[in-house]
Amino acid sequence: MIEELREMSEREYFALVRSRLGMFVVGGRLAGLEAFLDGYDQHALRHGGPGLQGWREWLVARRGRDCNHGWSGQVHHIALPDGWDHWELPPGKEEHVIAVLFDLLDEYLAEQEAS
Repeated sequence: MIEELREMSEREYFALVRSRLGMFVVGGRLAGLEAFLDGYDQHALRHGGPGLQGWREWLVARRGRDCNHGWSGQVHHIALPDGWDHWELPPGKEEHVIAVLFDLLDEYLAEQEAS
């Protein structure tokens, strides 16, 4: 499987993460996924890869406005346009934000591949 992971595009890799979230993120929770993506980004940057460079800026452009939130807050704003009360979301809303996050990430990576 390690060789297969090395041969995957970023989009293929994150599609695998999405399909097997519990294998990559203990508990499959949103906070763990956000930490996983931050770790992925930092590792890539330390080892010469692009990581998620430009991801937050892309989300701000996609949303059409900025605020003081990092990329995870931008995803929340897009997924929950009516707002949210706490970062710890009820299960249904958390699952929705996770789905939107993966959809946005795939769209972002598709644009990165095309450029």
